[in-house]
Amino acid sequence: MSQEICIFCGASDPTRLGLRTAMEEFADGMLQRGWGLVYGGGRVGLMGVAADRIMNGGGRVLGVIPRQLASRELAHSGLTELIEVDSMHARKAIMYESSDAFVAMPGGFGTLDEVMEILTWKQLGIHQKPVVFANIEGYYDAMYEFFQRAQADGLLKAEYVSLCHFTNDVASTLAYLDGHPPSNGRSMTWA
Repeated sequence: MSQEICIFCGASDPTRLGLRTAMEEFADGMLQRGWGLVYGGGRVGLMGVAADRIMNGGGRVLGVIPRQLASRELAHSGLTELIEVDSMHARKAIMYESSDAFVAMPGGFGTLDEVMEILTWKQLGIHQKPVVFANIEGYYDAMYEFFQRAQADGLLKAEYVSLCHFTNDVASTLAYLDGHPPSNGRSMTWA
């Protein structure tokens, strides 16, 4: 099934080679499945790795970037389509509308901002699209523990925790998305 997968990830180069390798493997898996990439439009860091890999493999890539970042020459010039917007809010709205599923690969503040807003929209019933934390090399262990703590302290209901899914490697991330196409309307399960 052809899907558009939104990847939230870092615009910096990771110090651990395994994180870059995982991004390359994930992009290869997307290409094999005919999935398109929706992402933040940058040419640097893990964002650039994903876009380059998919474009070089003949896939389609939609980048959405705020003008202030594009003007700093961070925009990727070789994409299928690049949309420049006025704000981060507009960026997230277009990425949401253009995507069938969301994957948080390793990243920093921007990655967390984007995935948490998408997860909050799911909590509010705005969508039922899959939301996955790709816990590559244990990157999101602390996030998983935070969700568990918030639930134990009564600040996050169990049904909200189940709106996302954690995977431990590229293969399980791809397999999860294979088994949860966006049209099924099911909520996510907690690993």
